[in-house]
Amino acid sequence: MDKLLAMRSFVAIVDHGSLTAAATVLGRSLPTMVRTLAALEQSLGTRLLRRTTRRMSLTAEGQGYVERCRRILGDIEEAEASVTRGQLEPRGQIRMTAPVLFGQMHVAPPLTEFLRRFDGVQVELMLLDRVVNLVEEGIDLAVRIAHLTDSSMVAVPVGRVRRVLCASPALLRAEGLPGHPRELSERPCVRFRGINPGDSWSFQDAGREISVKTRGSFTCNQAAAAAQACAEGLGFGMFLSYQVEPLVRNGRLRLVLADFELPSLPVSLVYPEARLVSTRLRALVDWLKQTLGARPEVQ
Repeated sequence: MDKLLAMRSFVAIVDHGSLTAAATVLGRSLPTMVRTLAALEQSLGTRLLRRTTRRMSLTAEGQGYVERCRRILGDIEEAEASVTRGQLEPRGQIRMTAPVLFGQMHVAPPLTEFLRRFDGVQVELMLLDRVVNLVEEGIDLAVRIAHLTDSSMVAVPVGRVRRVLCASPALLRAEGLPGHPRELSERPCVRFRGINPGDSWSFQDAGREISVKTRGSFTCNQAAAAAQACAEGLGFGMFLSYQVEPLVRNGRLRLVLADFELPSLPVSLVYPEARLVSTRLRALVDWLKQTLGARPEVQ
């Protein structure tokens, strides 16, 4: 079986909705298309399509396989086109993910410029505040803000972000400036679950990590809402630096206890080690490394 031809046939079947339509587009007979699909499913050991007399739909395995086929075929087309043109011009689709607020503030703007520069590339950006399995979910590139432990991934460092404690000027006037993190246990706090899942916050004191139990009337899993509550004087809050940078810049929040901050977190561009890096992916990684590294909030 010609595996590439089988992949092209399978993608055509999915795109055109039937074996008959795919056979017409590819200039092949219907019996040949049926045999090709059957051979592909047999070689994979699973059903890719559910077929009835009225409709056809992808199985879960088929959904994942068709996305991978599209990327493989796109890479082949890109390689052939680059030889024909005598140059390596990025072309094709990239699927990437980034944390929601970081993606809105720091990934989407340079991505827009990248797409203006390379009009042959299409990017699908998914903003998600969860760790995505890149291989299982068919993602080409991810922005991660964390210490990375997965050795199967290539990580390109682009900067670091701080874990900061902040409060509104009005709250500091009312409560006073704390001299040590332990004082927070007796002061109102806004708990943002994205950085501290529980009610205890971590700090560094004389080279040792310490934990402080906090209390407060507002807990939220969304950074912008929690930061806004903090700016309104509802309590002290702990965030990643970029999440509160606009509020700090305009004076609505002040950073406190900076000497007790934990080490900053690395910001990395991550992609699967086993995947051949296409021209388009390499171009995007290089672009984001340059643009993200130039931003003062990501240092």
